[in-house]
Amino acid sequence: MVARGLRALRAALRAGGRRFSTRPARAPAMDYQDAIRMLNTLQTNASYLEQVKRERGDPQAQLEAMQGFLERSGLKVEDLDRLNIIHVTGTKGKGSACAFTECILRGYGLKTGFYSSPHLVQVRERIRINGQPISKDLFNKYFWLVYNRLEETKDPAHASMPAYFRFLTIMAFHVFLQEKVDLAVVEVGIGGTYDCTNIIRAPVVCGVSSLGIDHTSILGDTMEKIAWQKGGIFKPGVPAFTVAQPERPLEVLRERAQERKCPLYLCPELDEFEEGSRPLELGLAGAHQRSNAALALQLAQTWLQRRGCHGLGELKEVPPSTELMGRPVPLAPAFQLTDAMIQGLRDTEWLGRTQVLSHGPVTWYLDGAHTTSSIQACVRWFRQAALNQEKPHDGSEVRVLLFNATGDRDTAALLKLLVPCHFDYAVFCPNFTEVSVANNADQQNFNVTLENALTRCLENQRTWTRLLEEKVGQDPWLPSPLRVGGLLQPAPARGSLLLVPPAPRPLNSPALVFPCLAQALRWVAQGRDPHLAAPAASGAHPHPAASSGAVLLREAAAVRVLVTGSLHLVGGALRLLVPELSQ
Repeated sequence: MVARGLRALRAALRAGGRRFSTRPARAPAMDYQDAIRMLNTLQTNASYLEQVKRERGDPQAQLEAMQGFLERSGLKVEDLDRLNIIHVTGTKGKGSACAFTECILRGYGLKTGFYSSPHLVQVRERIRINGQPISKDLFNKYFWLVYNRLEETKDPAHASMPAYFRFLTIMAFHVFLQEKVDLAVVEVGIGGTYDCTNIIRAPVVCGVSSLGIDHTSILGDTMEKIAWQKGGIFKPGVPAFTVAQPERPLEVLRERAQERKCPLYLCPELDEFEEGSRPLELGLAGAHQRSNAALALQLAQTWLQRRGCHGLGELKEVPPSTELMGRPVPLAPAFQLTDAMIQGLRDTEWLGRTQVLSHGPVTWYLDGAHTTSSIQACVRWFRQAALNQEKPHDGSEVRVLLFNATGDRDTAALLKLLVPCHFDYAVFCPNFTEVSVANNADQQNFNVTLENALTRCLENQRTWTRLLEEKVGQDPWLPSPLRVGGLLQPAPARGSLLLVPPAPRPLNSPALVFPCLAQALRWVAQGRDPHLAAPAASGAHPHPAASSGAVLLREAAAVRVLVTGSLHLVGGALRLLVPELSQ
C-alpha cells in the first residue's frame, strides 16, 4: 500500500515538473500512521547522535549538508529569515522557556509556530501552531510533500535522505512558511554549534537556558565545553540572553558572543519583575521554572521591540547599585510587565514537566528530568508537591519511584539524588509502552532492543539496591528495604508474569523490573486508576516483592508515584494515563 501510494505521488510530481509544489498530492492510501512509519525509517535519535559524533570534527560540513537537504526540499536558507525566529538552546529548561515565550507572544494575537523535541506521545507534538500540535492531516500533507521532493531530487551526488531529526526540522520550516506564522520559536535539538537548526542565519533573538552536563560524548565532559557548543547559535548583531550560570561557563558564553559580534545580556531574576506587585503565577510548577520564565520575558520583549510591535513592557528605573558591576555579561534591565505577559506566564502548559495527575487514590507526578541538576530540581518539586501534603488519617501512604534513563547518562548519580525521597518501592522499566509497539508507530525506536533496555533496567535495579544499602544506618528516617526484587516478564505461552532472577546480589531490595510501562503502571495502580486495567495474574508462584507490594498498594489510602529520568518514559506514561492524548 505504501509503495503503491509512493509511486502515485512520484508520478504526480514528475507530471507537474520538478518545481516543489505545496498543493497536497492525491494519495488516499497514505495516512498519518503511514507517514510516521516512513519517518521511522530515516533513523531514530540514537543513530542521529552517532552521526553527529562522526561528523563533529567538521561542523561546517554538517551545516552544508543540512543546507543541501533544505534546498532539495524546495527552500533556501534565506527563506527562513521570513519566519522571525526565536532560537533557544541550553541544557535544562530550554523547552519550558520556549513554551513560556510562545504563550506570551500568542497572547498578543500573533500566529505562532513552535518547534521542539522530543515528542511525548505523538510525533506531531514537535511542530505546533498557536500552541497546538498540527493536525494529523496537516502532518500527513507536509510529510509526503517534503519526503517525495527529497526522493525526487536524489542523484549520485545526493543519494541520501536526511536523518529523523533533520527531516522533521526541514518539515517544520515548510509548515511554518506555508501556514504563514508571524514567528517561530525554535528549540535546539542538541548543543548548538553542530545542531541542524543552526542553519538559521538571522533570528530575531537568541536565548540560552541553564547549562548542565548532558550528551557528554557529543558536547564535551565539562561545563565550559558545553557552553562553547551552546554559544554556537549566537549571530552577528542579534541580541542574546542567558540566565544565571556558573562563572566559567558564563565567561565562555561571553567569549563566544564577542567572537560572533553578538550582544549578550544576563536576565534579571524574576523577583525584579515582581517588585511593587503581586508574585507572578506560573503555569509550570517548581522554583526552577522561575529562571525559564525570566528568560522568556526577555525573549518576548526583545522580539516585540525588534519587530516594531505595540504593547511593550515599560522599562523600570535601575538603581546604580543593582547593575552588578564587574560581571562578565551586562545585566538586562527589568521592565513593567504587560497584562499579556502576565497572562502568558500563567497560561503556559508543557506536558511532562512538573505535571501532576490525580487519579483517585493514585497520584502521578511526572517530570522528564534527566540530568543531575534537573533531577535535583525535580526532587525539590516532588518533596514540596507530594511529601509535604497532609498524610492520610490512617497513615497508609505508599511512595513509588518509576524510573528509566537512556544514553550515556550517569544513572548512579541520578538515582543517588532520588534516595532522600524515601520511596517504599522503586520500579524500573524500559520506555516501551508495551512489549510490542508494532501498532504504535509514534513510540517506535528501532535503535533500542528490548533485551538491551532490560539489561539497563537491571543495572539500575542493582545500583538502587547498593545505594539503599549504603544509606541504611545513616538515615534513621529511611524506610528499611522491603523485599527481594526481580525481573517480571510475560510467559511465552499464557502472557502471565514470571520472575527472571537477576544476578546474585544482597537480599532485601525494594526494587522491581518490568518489561514495559503498561505492566509497571498496572502493578503500581492495582486496578485503582480508572485509566488502567488491573494487573494480570502473576502465576502460581508470584514473586514476594510483587505480591506483598500489591497488597500494600491495594490497601493504601494514598499512592504517590514519581515518574522521572527520561522524557520518553514520561511520554509513554502519559499515553497510557491520558488516553485522549493519543487521539
